[in-house]
Amino acid sequence: MKNKITKIALILLSVLLLYSCSLVKRVPDNRHLLEENTITVNGEEKKEEALQEQLYQQPNTSILGYHLRLHLYNLAKKDADSSYQAWLARNPQRHENLRKLLSEKQVQRLGESFIVAGLSNFLKKVGEPPVLVDPVRVRKSANRLLSYYYKRGYFRTKVGYRVDTLGVKKAQVNYTVETGKPYVVDSIATYIESPVLDTLYQKIKDESLIKSGKQYNETDFTGERERIANYFLNRGVYRFEPNYISYIVDTVNTGYKANVDLIIDNETVRRGDSTFTRPFKIFKVSQVNIYTQNAADPNGTIDSTTYNGFRIFSNGKLNYRPKALTDPVFITPGSTFADFRRVLTYRYINNLRVFYYPNINYVVDSTDTEGSSLIANIYLKPRDNFKLLYGIDLTHSNIQDMGIQGSTGLSIRNLFRGAEILDLTLRGNIGSSRDPAISDRSFFNILEYGADAKLSIPRIFFPLNTDNIIRKEMLPASLLSLGISRQKNIGLDKESFTGVLNYNWIPKRNRTARLDLFNIQYIRNVNPDNYFFVYNSSYDRLNDIANTYAEQLNPTYYSVDSDGDVRLNIEEGTRAFITGVDGGDITTTAQDRREVRSIEERRRRLTENNLISATNFTYTTTTQDNLNDSEFFIFKTKLETAGNTLSLISSLTEKNNRSTSGNRTFLDVEYSQYVKGELDFIKHFDLTHKRVLAMRAFFGLAVPYGNSDNIPFTRSYFAGGSNDNRAWQSYSLGPGSSGSVNDFNEANLKMLYSAELRFNLFGQLNGAIFGDVGNIWNVFDNQDQPKYIFNGLSSFRDLAFGSGFGFRYDLNFFVVRFDIGFKTYNPGRPVNDRWFKEYNFAHAVYNVGINYPF
Repeated sequence: MKNKITKIALILLSVLLLYSCSLVKRVPDNRHLLEENTITVNGEEKKEEALQEQLYQQPNTSILGYHLRLHLYNLAKKDADSSYQAWLARNPQRHENLRKLLSEKQVQRLGESFIVAGLSNFLKKVGEPPVLVDPVRVRKSANRLLSYYYKRGYFRTKVGYRVDTLGVKKAQVNYTVETGKPYVVDSIATYIESPVLDTLYQKIKDESLIKSGKQYNETDFTGERERIANYFLNRGVYRFEPNYISYIVDTVNTGYKANVDLIIDNETVRRGDSTFTRPFKIFKVSQVNIYTQNAADPNGTIDSTTYNGFRIFSNGKLNYRPKALTDPVFITPGSTFADFRRVLTYRYINNLRVFYYPNINYVVDSTDTEGSSLIANIYLKPRDNFKLLYGIDLTHSNIQDMGIQGSTGLSIRNLFRGAEILDLTLRGNIGSSRDPAISDRSFFNILEYGADAKLSIPRIFFPLNTDNIIRKEMLPASLLSLGISRQKNIGLDKESFTGVLNYNWIPKRNRTARLDLFNIQYIRNVNPDNYFFVYNSSYDRLNDIANTYAEQLNPTYYSVDSDGDVRLNIEEGTRAFITGVDGGDITTTAQDRREVRSIEERRRRLTENNLISATNFTYTTTTQDNLNDSEFFIFKTKLETAGNTLSLISSLTEKNNRSTSGNRTFLDVEYSQYVKGELDFIKHFDLTHKRVLAMRAFFGLAVPYGNSDNIPFTRSYFAGGSNDNRAWQSYSLGPGSSGSVNDFNEANLKMLYSAELRFNLFGQLNGAIFGDVGNIWNVFDNQDQPKYIFNGLSSFRDLAFGSGFGFRYDLNFFVVRFDIGFKTYNPGRPVNDRWFKEYNFAHAVYNVGINYPF
């Protein structure tokens, strides 16, 4: 036993020694690999990221302590071309043979080719060279630490450093910081030369970021300068700049107190070679001129008009209604100068997509003897009225593993002279799916094509005036769209007709609102008789029951396979068996009768045509400013109701049409009636060093009522897939603990929580470790199977848990994602047999996606 322990210890020691030596393989003699930085502040070691960021040198990156990129770099040849030349020199005959086969020039270029140097160059590119301790950078890091604390009021900070060697060619840099006592702001005095600025400042001084008794922080001084400057610029002070504001901070013999003088100078004016100062004053806008041109006649005579005090000029005949040009302009005649109005005007005009980015400038009105009036000139360059639309995209969804989507069309700008845009588009999509319900196993087995007409209106299109509710600074817009499409994928071959009237606006910064006043969708199943060809599991369940009662079956409705089992004919045999069981002509057990009725109910539900007339409201708030943000949250809530308008129309008509099931119809189609609510929350935490913890929580509930006792398939919830619980394929999880007996499992209640740790491996390749928890259930509908139904707290034990890992390759314009999910806790299995029973690669689910799941 002792010998075994000794051998194991020797092996481990040898591995550690080899690992240590491999790390310093490229470290020159008398140099040291930076192993670690430590920062000790007032005797206490600090690991805050803000302090580490002050250092000019950081140790090589690692994954769970392993320096992968450094090892890859060390695997590369230091100088592949020199090694190649040495290889040639060792055998002159070898050089001569290559020269005869190629040429001397090609022999020399071979040393730079991929064959010789390609692997080494690749390893150097994805790898990372060793970080060597640099005394110059260590000193600069110490100075940055000194500056860091100085800016926070520690004016007597002292910083030292020490380099400690750690074995062979390794070192650790230790920084020691003694901050001393911080300075605190004491008195604050203001010296403002311009009377109008002094008056404005008095209104906001109580909100100052610099407060007596608060520790000195340079950030407060910078923020206060910007706050004051923005306030002045938006209150009529034209040409004011932050550099007119300065501070004098007295800390001499004050006992760790900082006395602050806030100084705001007069305006500096340059005329020719001389300069002078004068007090600032408040400016008003006396005139607003809008200049545009008619693209069809840019050199025509000047056409001008006046509208609501605005003066509008056009080269050639004015091609816009005056209101369409003045609505986007927030700079109005007679208003006080405010810089935010220019920003809003830029945003609104740019949002129209009718003009190029506008040019807005101010000039002093020479007719004003007091010199306190401005003329605003706005120059608008129209985009072309007609534009060809075309595009091709790679797509991905929970059903479609990979798709190619193409579109072509025509965009017509300023259609009704009100900056409207009409887009007419033809689109098509071919895709690939491995879904078992799709019988076509060729690579491209999904086809969809259609046409759309979309009219964008840069205002709220409504009979009543909504300006007092949705103000124009919220950038309101309306969209009226009509669409038709046909898809061939799961065998039923659906046709879809849609019509939408929606409104979009931005109530506040980083908040968006959308109201679909009308969202009408009609879905027609072209081949409903294909149901049992497509939904194989439903057919197999029905056929298994039929085999139990084979002696009661009519032989004309089935065949017998090689094993002697009954195979119901589709569609005649399946329909006859279901009708016989439901009508009592075929005697079965009560359980089998319920099962057959359940199969028939699902068949009817998935093959019936749907008419959905919905109204929904979506509100989104986020702290994300751009796509590069790594720490933010997104919260989205949605409320939808369907069928109320059609119910009212149906009840008012003299002929109250009803279907064979007793439900009301509109245009001979049963309409859906339900209410649906959703909450979706996404949070990203920046863990630094290209590491992000991303989380998502989702809750959705749809309740049928009135004309419906279930939710339409297209508006129900499913679980599984590459953007959901990644250990299950799309539609293959739930409902509840049912074990996913159907090909497409869906329900009307869904809960989901996902967490994912993302980290950089090297270069553009990132890795991830994730966990997904969630499921779907039936509630408040016509489902009566106990395993399908949400029954309160006891149903939380049916939450499925999937975990796994993945890789992401960032191509800058999109991310290619590959995830492997493992069923960690499967609620479809028996109660005591759910944990880790399928946790292996044989049962893993492989997901390929575009961009991040959340």
